[in-house]
Amino acid sequence: MNNNAQIMEGSAAIAEVIANIKPAVISAYPITPQTHIVEDLAKMKADGKATFEYVRAESEFAAASIVLGASATGVRTYTATSSQGLLLMVEAVFNMAGMRLPIVMTCANRGVSAPITIWNDHQDSMTVRDAGWIHFFAENHQEAIEQHILAYKIAENLKIPVMVNVDGFVLTHTYESVSIPTAKEIKNFLPDYKAEKGTYLDTANPATLGAFTTPAYYMNIREELHNDIRGAQQIIKTEYENLKKLVPSAIKQSEAKAIVNNGLIEYYGPKNPKTVIIAMGSVIGTIKDVIDEHNTGTDNINFLTSGTGVIKIKTYRPFPQDEIVAIVKDAHEIAVIEKAISLGATDGPLGLDVKAAIKNKALTKVQTFVVGLGGRDITADMIKGIIKEVRTKGDEVKFVK
Repeated sequence: MNNNAQIMEGSAAIAEVIANIKPAVISAYPITPQTHIVEDLAKMKADGKATFEYVRAESEFAAASIVLGASATGVRTYTATSSQGLLLMVEAVFNMAGMRLPIVMTCANRGVSAPITIWNDHQDSMTVRDAGWIHFFAENHQEAIEQHILAYKIAENLKIPVMVNVDGFVLTHTYESVSIPTAKEIKNFLPDYKAEKGTYLDTANPATLGAFTTPAYYMNIREELHNDIRGAQQIIKTEYENLKKLVPSAIKQSEAKAIVNNGLIEYYGPKNPKTVIIAMGSVIGTIKDVIDEHNTGTDNINFLTSGTGVIKIKTYRPFPQDEIVAIVKDAHEIAVIEKAISLGATDGPLGLDVKAAIKNKALTKVQTFVVGLGGRDITADMIKGIIKEVRTKGDEVKFVK
């Protein structure tokens, strides 16, 4: 880590980097575990340390509508939410994407009701995975910082909204060593936002956003959005490399075994893995610890973790199919570990995506393991048990408790 590293709560780090990105308008409604982010931003405004307009809203739907309207006037915006708050925003979330507004939102991932839970899983963001947003998932505080900076560059370049997902409490309320790039450093990578004529509401150059359309055009418009999101993969990779060069303090350097590390995925493990774990979010840290125990010879389970690597999904939408296939093409089995379930389906949402991605590959087994719903602890022993289980017969979804 560089010289300006400091110990910070994840929410405070996110608020600090958002302030340095300098959005013009912020609006949010507090909901656990997102609250500290927007409280810190509101305090910056109240203390005269920030110039953005902070609009208090009476609900998450109102907050989403406020930033939608502000973005439609051609300015940089920000909001944050979680769980039921995200669900209350759904109508606006779809509209933001359909109107091609470059909004960035933090989702402090939390389980959805009922029953009520305030703890972390990914079922909230999975609910809107098909809304037309780009989705990033952060493993740790530093990655959350880099992804927010990258999110604005991608959103404003492609005119597609971006959601940065951070595990509630696990990241939002814990403390880690982080480095926050200054506003000047960020500006090297992310210039002041200047919307293109015709893409925002302007009395001098009238435009219509999100207009009524007929069947003759609706399908074409949705196809265009789909193709632009799919086509974002190379742009995300390119801009991630630019971020590393122009704002080096934003990036946590890859561990020695991170053979692949770009804006879409990170692969951590041996060059030719027998078993590949695919996951996203903070659980990646626990998985890496299990792999490292074997590599340091401290676990006495060499037979279990030998030849095991982990693919961290950084960008869930667009789904990085080619990046995954390149790593798993010679693997014997894949264990998909996810904090969500597609109720009534044959698999979890990430598991369904992985199976679709490798459908033409001669892999012997792909099995999904659902963990951590409602914030249940995920231990190293559970990961070891998953590695052992995926090497046996059977491929049904398993709830690991």
